[in-house]
Amino acid sequence: LIKQVTGLSEKELMSNLSALKDSELLYERGIYPQSIYIFKHALTREVVYDSILSKRKKKLHEEIGNAIEELYKENIHEHYGVLSEHFISSENNEKGAKYCRLAGNKAEKAASFTNAIEYTRKRIRCLEKLPPKEDVPKRIIDARSSLGLYMFQMYYFIEAKEAIEPIIDLAIKSGYKRKLAQIYTIMGAYKYWVEEDLPAALKYLEDAFKISEELNNVVSLFFSSGWLGIALSNNCEFEKGLYHLEKTIDINVAADNIWGVSTMKSCASIYFYYLSGRINQGYQTSYEAIRLAEKSGDIFSKAIAYTSHGISFYGKGFFEKATEFILKGADYCEKINLLQWNGFAQFNLGEIYFDIGEYQKSEEHYGKSIWLFEQNRSSPSTANLAKLGLVRTKVMKNEKDVHLESIYDNEYESNYKIHDGWKARYLSEILLYIDDQHLFDSEDWIKKAIKADKKNGMMLHLGKNYALYAYLLNRKDDRSKAKKNLC
Repeated sequence: LIKQVTGLSEKELMSNLSALKDSELLYERGIYPQSIYIFKHALTREVVYDSILSKRKKKLHEEIGNAIEELYKENIHEHYGVLSEHFISSENNEKGAKYCRLAGNKAEKAASFTNAIEYTRKRIRCLEKLPPKEDVPKRIIDARSSLGLYMFQMYYFIEAKEAIEPIIDLAIKSGYKRKLAQIYTIMGAYKYWVEEDLPAALKYLEDAFKISEELNNVVSLFFSSGWLGIALSNNCEFEKGLYHLEKTIDINVAADNIWGVSTMKSCASIYFYYLSGRINQGYQTSYEAIRLAEKSGDIFSKAIAYTSHGISFYGKGFFEKATEFILKGADYCEKINLLQWNGFAQFNLGEIYFDIGEYQKSEEHYGKSIWLFEQNRSSPSTANLAKLGLVRTKVMKNEKDVHLESIYDNEYESNYKIHDGWKARYLSEILLYIDDQHLFDSEDWIKKAIKADKKNGMMLHLGKNYALYAYLLNRKDDRSKAKKNLC
């Protein structure tokens, strides 16, 4: 590569490299002719690089990029990232955009969304510097919608919306339907997870799904159907949700996308099977997700699979295994900054430690969960549920700073239907355990929890409600009614 860029003969090249090695400016690694040369100190490299005139520097980057294209054309896919950097530095924005797109696609296939986001941001900057040609606006729509998709797969909903905002009107005016489907999916996810406006979210997601089906576009169908399935399940429309989640799994199977199959099986395990109380099926599905994530080898699908399988263990009452798997999932989430799923992981650890009576640990994990959701600026309802869980732990620890007025003032408001009975049970527990003066109010809340979870089909939670009501009735010495609820 150096020989081709400099135009030196082999003899001159080796002589110059030897001089640099002898002066200890360079190290040689590997065996000639497969040698790699590196600077002994990064600072030396910076000084040398900064000493080159800007015009000469740009020319060198262009020549290096061209040489790599020529020398490695048989395995060019291994060099997309390096090529993008050289052509960006040479201000060849056309080639810079091309290789950023290819590097981003490659990163997406490996479920490395952080890298995909980085390359796509650079791609947009390259495209926006190009002279206004006929195809440039369309390419900008492509790039910004891709950035939005990468962002929202990492659950960065606000950033995803910001990525597509500049192109929404342009996509509508130009009738670019394939990208409109993806834009509407991003807007639907934003409306659901950030603004928690379900009607608006479902409208966007259903429109996206309709356009995707009309075009028979697999990529758009994958996103629109998957997120529609999640939103419907969180709204307790479980059978409709499962239809869309299974459709998304089928799309990934057909595309032989292992990480995609794993991730969607994890979502089906939690959003459908666990929430609707089909615990054994959820456990089996999340186990399959883990097996596929390990086969895929990427951290993204492992983060989601280990968290979901841990939650499945919790649903079966195996607290030790649940903790082990969720902690592993949380560790993977931290490595790739997957804030939302880490928030879910920490929330469920808070639940587990509460159930086994380790209230200090429960408080710590609820606190982490709240912090993560707030950092991600999403799921305020789930953060509020975790805050209510935090109040439960304080009551169990006999802490004195519990203010019941804030509970009655709807400070912990939730907009998700799955939380209706959940929140009511938390309130019942707080009132039940705080003292003996609130048994009537506690009973009122547990009755509301039972009614809500019956209506919404939240069977596991309904079981928890009856168990809590039985404990309350036992406290009131109503043994026959307590027994009926336990049954």
